[in-house]
Amino acid sequence: MKVKVISRSTEEFTRERSQDLQRVFRNFDPSLRSQEKAVEYVRALNAAKLDKIFARPFIGAMDGHIDAVSCMAKNPNHLKGIFSGSMDGDIRLWDLATRRTVCQFPGHQGAVRGLTASTDGRVLVSCGTDSTVRLWNVPIPTLMEFESDDSLGDGSKPLAVYVWKNAFWGVDHQWEGDLFATAGAQVDIWNHNRSQPVNSFEWGHDTVISVRFNPGEPNILATSGSDRSITIYDLRLSSPARKIIMRTKTNSIAWNPMEPMNFTAANEDTNCYSYDARKLNEAKCVHQDHVSAVMDIDYSPTGREFVTGSYDRTVRIFSYNGGHSREIYHTKRMQRVFSVKFSCDASYVISGSDDTNLRLWKAKASEQLGVLLPRERKKHEYLEAVKNRYKHLPEVKRIVRHRHLPKAIYKAASLRRIMTDAERKKYERRKAHSAPGSMLKEPLRKRRIIKEVE
Repeated sequence: MKVKVISRSTEEFTRERSQDLQRVFRNFDPSLRSQEKAVEYVRALNAAKLDKIFARPFIGAMDGHIDAVSCMAKNPNHLKGIFSGSMDGDIRLWDLATRRTVCQFPGHQGAVRGLTASTDGRVLVSCGTDSTVRLWNVPIPTLMEFESDDSLGDGSKPLAVYVWKNAFWGVDHQWEGDLFATAGAQVDIWNHNRSQPVNSFEWGHDTVISVRFNPGEPNILATSGSDRSITIYDLRLSSPARKIIMRTKTNSIAWNPMEPMNFTAANEDTNCYSYDARKLNEAKCVHQDHVSAVMDIDYSPTGREFVTGSYDRTVRIFSYNGGHSREIYHTKRMQRVFSVKFSCDASYVISGSDDTNLRLWKAKASEQLGVLLPRERKKHEYLEAVKNRYKHLPEVKRIVRHRHLPKAIYKAASLRRIMTDAERKKYERRKAHSAPGSMLKEPLRKRRIIKEVE
């Protein structure tokens, strides 16, 4: 005799983490869902509006410095630690989770202009206008927990102090290796165990103001100088490799960690320019939106976005291939932003400004903090996909792009727009009254470059 039994488990018919909510089964057959596009469009519209309602990017300020924050550095081996240096020579290690100072490194007599951590995260390298390079021992993360402000750590004496002939304006460590480079009157390459530079590079006699090692090729580095140049060096060669001269000065450079052949330059003319190091005769992309000089730039670890800080007192987040920013952060008290960093998990942005504060922001303004349930995560992913599907439609596009700007920046942006339109109209009129082919217009990607030097 055969007995057939229907066997059904409770998990198949109830939602996760609940014993009483029944799971809903849906049939996604297009013939049964004639209003599918209309429903999804409304959901995309509502999702865009909800993003605006829940946009709270500012998390908190880290107060402790008594002068402007001039530079910052991340610890590659510790997620919630960040170093900051100020114009009065004070260097601090911050704990982002508690937003308090963990350790101080006293010693510099002038402004700290450059900070970088070694590959293993155990050595901090700092340099400044007092013509010294100092190596510090970084506290072990497990010892960085503290209960009260009375237990602040002190970096005491540096591991080594290298005194040199001229002031330093920047420093960067190899992604893999024991070398670090300093920018000043020339580019000097140092070893941790040597008190003199192991190599020096010079192309012209102007000051080098920033230096960055390539994340993919440890022997390649890029620098920017006060003579409006961007230069690429190879440590294996005795002379510099490539150089371009732009119309305005470049304040900082950042390599894309996922595409190490590309880098982006933060320029004095309010724009950022993305280049392919193999083809420097034109920029790959021009990133516009700031209304004053861009002072610092840093790429997200994912390589899809970068953050910029500007003299116009705002922080903007750009897509690596987008001409305009997707986000702008500002507060009433924040002054000129001199340094910005993406956190090592790409979830947060840290900015250091002229008002002595470091500020912590969310990389996605409306992102929900804390642990998400599986259903919550699926819901967020679905709404993001729906928004992306209908982002080209006018109403969704208008809501997603809208940002409230400070009055000064709004007026400056309007003025720049008027000037750009007037310049374009003038060119079109001159072209209309000139012989055909006599006036050739170069795109902005090429127009900002004066010449390329091999």
